[in-house]
Amino acid sequence: MGEVNFIAILRDSFTLIILLFCSVLSITFMIERWLYFRRSQGHGDPILAHIQKLLETGKAAEAQAYAARQRSAAGQVIHYGLLHSGRSRRDLEELLHTKRLEERMKLERFLGVLGTLGNIAPFIGLFGTVVGIIKAFRDLALAGGGGPSVVAKGIAEALVATAAGLVVAIPAVIIYNYYMRKVKTVSTDMEVASARLLVILGAK
Repeated sequence: MGEVNFIAILRDSFTLIILLFCSVLSITFMIERWLYFRRSQGHGDPILAHIQKLLETGKAAEAQAYAARQRSAAGQVIHYGLLHSGRSRRDLEELLHTKRLEERMKLERFLGVLGTLGNIAPFIGLFGTVVGIIKAFRDLALAGGGGPSVVAKGIAEALVATAAGLVVAIPAVIIYNYYMRKVKTVSTDMEVASARLLVILGAK
């Protein structure tokens, strides 16, 4: 039967071209989200501890400036809370809540694409396999005989589409679940930082 020519298969199969595009898209968003999560992670406790010291010495402006320099999601929430520290506790809680929602939306950006790719890639691969098998049996009919050897190579090439779909889907699903866990962790950090900030500010 000989070796399978993957370049030729890729050239002749539009489903593999689609899967190649999906893999490039998936890898791009994986890297982009990794860079974003790397910047957004960070506990609020060290930030709050430093801010509390500044506030105790009456350096509110320096506390705001310090919080503004923090790149983590918790740091952004703390900075937003400091900007509105003069409001009532109820208003401040609402404002912090909306800020957390805003930061969570930023964290979840493009994750839906990874989840979708993880779900649809196997079906695209299966579609390519079905089309390939149909072509293989059509070739058998046109050959007018020859037995399984006529379709064996075609079927082997068709199954490459299923394998390609799984290659795209499995990493996408794993990374998607990993990042969703990161979103939950960072969201918890933001909630904890918000609650502790309210106590530090003594909002009423």
